[in-house]
Amino acid sequence: MLAESATAPHMMGMIPAAAAAPARPAVTRLALTDFRSYASARLAADDRPVVLTGPNGAGKTNLLEALSFLAPGRGMRRARLAEIDRRAPAGAAGAWTVAATVATPQGPVQIGTGRDATSDSGERRLLRIDGAVAKSQAALAEYLSLVWLTPQMDRLFLEGSAPRRRFLDRLVYGFDPAHAARVAAYEQAMRERARLLRDGPADAAWLQALEQRMAEHGIAVAAARREVTARLDAACRAAEGPFPAARLELTGEVERWLEEKPALAAEEELRLRLAAARRLDGESGTTTVGPHRGDLTVSHGGTGMAAAQCSTGEQKALLIAVLLAQARLQTALRGMAPVMLLDEVTAHLDAQRRAALFAEIAGLGAQAWLTGTDPGLFAELERSAQFFGVADGAIAPL
Repeated sequence: MLAESATAPHMMGMIPAAAAAPARPAVTRLALTDFRSYASARLAADDRPVVLTGPNGAGKTNLLEALSFLAPGRGMRRARLAEIDRRAPAGAAGAWTVAATVATPQGPVQIGTGRDATSDSGERRLLRIDGAVAKSQAALAEYLSLVWLTPQMDRLFLEGSAPRRRFLDRLVYGFDPAHAARVAAYEQAMRERARLLRDGPADAAWLQALEQRMAEHGIAVAAARREVTARLDAACRAAEGPFPAARLELTGEVERWLEEKPALAAEEELRLRLAAARRLDGESGTTTVGPHRGDLTVSHGGTGMAAAQCSTGEQKALLIAVLLAQARLQTALRGMAPVMLLDEVTAHLDAQRRAALFAEIAGLGAQAWLTGTDPGLFAELERSAQFFGVADGAIAPL
């Protein structure tokens, strides 16, 4: 039985029944200023899949990165905000901005975001939704869900656990937009506690308040991750087709508590463990217990082999299988498919899997943004997608 956090109502119970015909959230207008290689760029689209083709280095991935800032977080490259500013021949250009019109079931929404050039650190991100300043980036998850695959993610199963947690959180956002705010609140409290322990002597009452906040948000985060992981695992096992049946499991100490005890008891356990670890955490400069130490493990359902031991092609296929399972579940449960950003996704896919991927996207009614150097790799999408050529900083319909 899936654990349920006392601080976050049962996630799927909060999701309204699917509409008769799934809605298709889509980005219908994108405008960039001083973003990476683009001094200025404009692109108008409809809700069909978008295919961007052009030579390497033309700026295709930069467009997907701009789109990724329509979601909470640091974008799909996780770059420092100042690094995204366009580098002009005469020196640095202005701070970058991204503006978009997003079609939603409730009507079009105008989103504008960019780097705050007045910030002392240069690392503050501004956000406006329909002209009003948003309180936090978590508000973005209320309007659309974004998932992405990049060539760098081909190493997702070979690296540390942090990228896998971020990958999983991105999937959770699609079911529970409030998850983004809980993750942010937990991480902020964890940073504040670490600073107090480092600088010391720390006020005991303030430490206790931070640890209580970490316990409440942390257990809610872990419970949401566990529930989505279990549902994705079931969806992957039930899927048919050329993509492998991925097996997913969320592992970690906090996650194990949620298997053994109610959420309130797990919250108290985390609070007590954090209080007991103050000296160790202060000396080590780390937080030694919490959901930030959990991990998403993935294996090949057919062979039982850990994803890290599979071939590069099979790892890519496992990732796509998980994304497609998430998209199917989200469409069924929320009546709203995610917007998918798929950078060079056809690499390592044979013709059968490539055709199956395109068929899934079409069947879901999802807007997907796909990039590649060879338009021929997207031939199956000719009648159902819109094609743009990208070259020398220019974007033109094909």
